[in-house]
Amino acid sequence: MSIANPKVGFVSLGCPKALVDSERILTQLKVEGYDLVPSYDDADVVVVNTCGFIDSAVAESLDAIGEAMAENGKVIVTGCLGKREEVIREAHPGVLSISGPQDYASVMRAVHTALPPRHDPFVDLVPDHGLKLTPKHYAYLKISEGCNHRCSFCIIPSMRGDLASRPVDQVLREAEKLAMGGVKELLVISQDTSAYGVDLRYAEREWRGKAYQTRMKALCEGLSELGLWTRLHYVYPYPHVDDVIPLMAEGKLLPYLDIPFQHASPRILKLMKRPGAVDKTLERIQRWRDICPDITIRSTFIVGFPGETDAEFEALLDFLEEAQLDRVGAFAYSPVEGAAANDLPDAVPEEVKQERLARFMELQADISTAKLEAKVGTTQRCLVDAIDGDLAIARSMADAPEIDGLVQIQNGFEAGLKPGEFVDVEIMGSDEHDLYGEVAFGD
Repeated sequence: MSIANPKVGFVSLGCPKALVDSERILTQLKVEGYDLVPSYDDADVVVVNTCGFIDSAVAESLDAIGEAMAENGKVIVTGCLGKREEVIREAHPGVLSISGPQDYASVMRAVHTALPPRHDPFVDLVPDHGLKLTPKHYAYLKISEGCNHRCSFCIIPSMRGDLASRPVDQVLREAEKLAMGGVKELLVISQDTSAYGVDLRYAEREWRGKAYQTRMKALCEGLSELGLWTRLHYVYPYPHVDDVIPLMAEGKLLPYLDIPFQHASPRILKLMKRPGAVDKTLERIQRWRDICPDITIRSTFIVGFPGETDAEFEALLDFLEEAQLDRVGAFAYSPVEGAAANDLPDAVPEEVKQERLARFMELQADISTAKLEAKVGTTQRCLVDAIDGDLAIARSMADAPEIDGLVQIQNGFEAGLKPGEFVDVEIMGSDEHDLYGEVAFGD
């Protein structure tokens, strides 16, 4: 009689960087013969990968731990909130183990203690590219851990440490395995993608018989050899970002940049400990568009930062109007325990923060609506994510998963589309966030 494999439930919260951590833990669990199950009832133990960046994320993580404790009772906690063990212990003293982000060894030790593995290497096979929590056709590619910046609103370096880049050949080999496993789109992530390799002094490594520096541009050149969509996220606005724009114009890299500008007031940016040359930023955005007219620029901003005056907020709106960014997210400033910004004077009242956030998002909604309207009548190359009734739900080059808009293909089912397929779509309509169209069958 065969003995059932030990069963692990898994809850993954937080950002794509945490998602990659989850994927690595899940892959190791599978390698060691654990079965991964979708319900608390079926699990012998539950792992919760937490987020702890802002207060709402802390609350969500504590709620998730509480639910797992109530439904299962045997819970292992890891991730960013694990750096604040006392917060977790106070709320949930019965958890089996607590560890911080990227501490895969501690998680596996805790699982082994609670649930010893039973492994048959002839039966328990794992794909070469590991297990993924994303759909088969796209994957996050984490190129580094940690961050060298000390933005006053952020506690990520205290959780994840200083920048630690992965050697370029290691990253390229992982990307190659993902491509062989059916991935069509790579989303390059880190805390600071444009700083990639600085800690390794841009060390040169060999891949496919060619030397590449451990540097953002060289990495992008290597990834372009795989023939996939490659999308850059979390790019700090250094001057050398300009170097990758020609690769976008040549079709070697998706014409998409995710750059968190955060604000437009030089004084507020200084308080945030962010770059503050706003005029140069606008010039660079225009230069990027001159080189690559199809470029999509996504950014995030914080409104209501301590000390932000009415005039400085109006300057932010002026910047938004002039920059005409394609995709924008914004947050009302929220104190994060341990962040230096908490000690700044002249906190903005909550009602003022919310009023400013509403005005900011209203302006951006107008900009986004106009940008999408301009695409009506064009043909967009899209990647299909899902089939929903008669519709195919897809994304264009301008749309990152989860955070941007969608392209709804009205005749997707009729056209026989499947997730992971590329297709040309004639755009027939738009709204504030999404595009609508039909498969372009040609003449």
